[in-house]
Amino acid sequence: MKKLLVLHTGGTISMSENPDGRVVTNEVNPVSDLSAVKNLADITELNPFQIPSPHMSLSHMNTLRKTIIEQINTDNFEGIVITHGTDTLEETAYFLNLTLNVSIPVILTGAMRSSNEIGADGLYNYLAAIRTACDADSKSKGVLVVFNDEIHSATNVTKTHTSNTSTFQSPNYGPLGIITKNHIYFHHLPVINRPLVKVDTTIKVGLLTAHSDLDAELLEFFLEHDYDGVVIEALGQGNLPPSALAGLDKLLTADIPVVLVSRCFNGIVSNNYHYEGGGYDLDQRGVIFSNGLNGQKARLKLIIALSNNLKEEQLKNYFRK
Repeated sequence: MKKLLVLHTGGTISMSENPDGRVVTNEVNPVSDLSAVKNLADITELNPFQIPSPHMSLSHMNTLRKTIIEQINTDNFEGIVITHGTDTLEETAYFLNLTLNVSIPVILTGAMRSSNEIGADGLYNYLAAIRTACDADSKSKGVLVVFNDEIHSATNVTKTHTSNTSTFQSPNYGPLGIITKNHIYFHHLPVINRPLVKVDTTIKVGLLTAHSDLDAELLEFFLEHDYDGVVIEALGQGNLPPSALAGLDKLLTADIPVVLVSRCFNGIVSNNYHYEGGGYDLDQRGVIFSNGLNGQKARLKLIIALSNNLKEEQLKNYFRK
């Protein structure tokens, strides 16, 4: 049997519904009692913390990363499964994908329904994650998210629905693979980039969604409050209203990197439009264009880039990958 490390961090998968209909955290994660997994792998379980995922911080993510590194350096684990709340699961998965230099499978999973609700999905997702971690084809594919019989890349996956059990989807690309009753199937491979291992949890990167009449003062806020970088979820293919440009220029003049993603669900930003505030104009001003990330992931990527002292062209190249 494969030797797996399971890290429980909290979230709905660890919760149950009380008689008043409120979802609360259990002292013991219910998936720990799943007898079916004991026949699949030799499992060691740890509980680095037990928190709802809206409480997940960069410091928590970094603690998780350090725990993984420490454990694989002291024991011969062949795979890692992390149970996690769904609200920020994609962020933790992507953070680990950016910073972990391991070839063994690292898989995150969770639940949309607490353990005693009708149609609870946690135990099934956990079993699927264990099976995927044991599969030889799961190696060297970066950090993966297993949910609802699908396998997703940490880079592309995002939560798309507030309550549906098929909430995790990968816009533009789709899942890497699927899980059936008896088999794990991968049908395409993710692009794997070299991880950057330095993490500075004090770096502040802001995230702002663009809209019509976007006020320059909102961008100036980040300058006045000593942010180290800013990510803007821009309009369409990567455009901003003229009303925002004075604030943008102040950030760029102060050498604060500004990364552009789209507020659209699908697609990639580009420098196509030549009007004031259009993508070409923003490119000429020095804005960095991201290759298909959503805002929350671009924020993490900029934090890691700044932690590793990437500047100017290095930053642009990092976000093209």
